[in-house]
Amino acid sequence: MPSNLNILITNDDGYSSKGIRELVSAIRRFGKVTVVAPRSHQSGMSVAVSLGNRPCGFRDLGVIDGVSWAWLDATPASCVKFALDKIFPDRRCDVVICGINHGSNASVATNYSGTMGAAEEAAINGIPAIGVSLCEYSEDADFSTVTEYFPALFEKLLDNWPSRTGLSYNVNFPANGVPVKGVKVCHQGYGYWIEEFETWTGAVPPEVNERVDGLYVMKGRFVDGSPGEDAAADHHALDDGYISITPQTIDRTDHEEERRLSGIMDEEF
Repeated sequence: MPSNLNILITNDDGYSSKGIRELVSAIRRFGKVTVVAPRSHQSGMSVAVSLGNRPCGFRDLGVIDGVSWAWLDATPASCVKFALDKIFPDRRCDVVICGINHGSNASVATNYSGTMGAAEEAAINGIPAIGVSLCEYSEDADFSTVTEYFPALFEKLLDNWPSRTGLSYNVNFPANGVPVKGVKVCHQGYGYWIEEFETWTGAVPPEVNERVDGLYVMKGRFVDGSPGEDAAADHHALDDGYISITPQTIDRTDHEEERRLSGIMDEEF
């Protein structure tokens, strides 16, 4: 692995989260680290960018223990865009790492994840990107398993990164208390949520400044749609005690369907 890497770190939990601080501590040995992260919580933003002619506030927090810190009042993908446009010369850094996310980004949670949206933005720009998540949602979660295992995984992934662009890796760690059995290369599992909205019973938030007919909070119950014997589905691997690594690409084309449909459309009507 090259020494003295230029590393960009971001997340979707906000610049002040414990997860991003733990990631910086674990990775700073590999080179120069620059943090540009959202000002506030941005989970579920996927690869959304901050459009709509809305100004995005930026604050340079300075260099702290050799690491450059800043926040942007925008989505995680926008943080990557901003860093490439305003901070890195020639729009290049060596690798983008997103996390450590508070909560799983396995299965179809990947499709909603702001963590993986930031990684996708990096991949769109031809930069190796890795999303890192721990299956714990507490703001004060114990990230010691991640900080123990991830640096070696990071080295191995970078040492073996393929030459093609558009690739990112989604790395998830089992919940605290689940003994780590090893590492498993996986595919994205399938599932969906039901009973997603519950009535909000707390105080009316100050930002709700107009009449509404109800207040709801999104929670839901996950329904596993992957076959039980599919041990390589990322969320199953995590349940079994494995660190899951799922390769992902920016190409959303279903190539099997492309071939099938082309055969149908080539037929005479």
